[in-house]
Amino acid sequence: MSNVKTKPAKKLTKSTTDSLINYGIVIVLYIIMMIMQATGNLSSSMKGFLVPVCIYVIMAVSLNLVVGILGELSLGHAGFMSVGAYASCLFSIHFQEIIPTAVRFPLAMLVGGICAAVFGLVVGVPVLRLKGDYLAIVTLAFGEILRSVIINLDFTGGAAGLMGMPKDSTLVYGFAAVMITVIVITNLVNSKAGRAITAIRDNQIAASACGININSYKVMVFVVSAFFAGVAGGLYGHNYSIITAGTFDYNKSIEILVMVVFGGLGSIRGSIIA
Repeated sequence: MSNVKTKPAKKLTKSTTDSLINYGIVIVLYIIMMIMQATGNLSSSMKGFLVPVCIYVIMAVSLNLVVGILGELSLGHAGFMSVGAYASCLFSIHFQEIIPTAVRFPLAMLVGGICAAVFGLVVGVPVLRLKGDYLAIVTLAFGEILRSVIINLDFTGGAAGLMGMPKDSTLVYGFAAVMITVIVITNLVNSKAGRAITAIRDNQIAASACGININSYKVMVFVVSAFFAGVAGGLYGHNYSIITAGTFDYNKSIEILVMVVFGGLGSIRGSIIA
């Protein structure tokens, strides 16, 4: 008998286990809803809640990246959602007769996310030099200014709202968007960049002394968070017959913030459940 040593099986780390639990929660809930829907055990009102739940999960998880992981208070998340909603809906309205739904709707959500990310970059570069209450006030002002601008634009429908977009949002698209959001943000948090972000949250001076580029990481987090808020806005816009700028006021941002706090700052799983 040769003395061949076999390598012991690698144990799952805590971060890997947490990630698998997060994915499992989303998948199990989706399967339960699909079974209930197929067997006719869901009321019409409950069916109407399924897509909004997906939207709020995406919003809560993406905001948790800024508030819980980075440790900065942002009250302008609804502003990024509005950018994504209007950009994706305008894209669908203009290309409704040209591009098939199966291709157009994912493209519309991607357009909404990219437009929101651009706004996140433009706002994040100057704003993230602030901290605490000052950052919260400026991001709150951004959301309210953006809402006022949308109301006074003709191509967005003005105060009457934007109409004519196809109602393409379904539970399948919502589940896919939630899974992508959870996977991307979970892997970001568990990566080297995620450790740098949490170091910034815990002690900015010590993080800077270790060579971490604080401003770059802050802007990156803000842009990623804004992108997924834009995707959620795309889902939202295609779930209703009309969208109005008044929906995306500061109350919406505070509502999402309450979900993040209720689920636990820095807890992706908590945001999903909340």
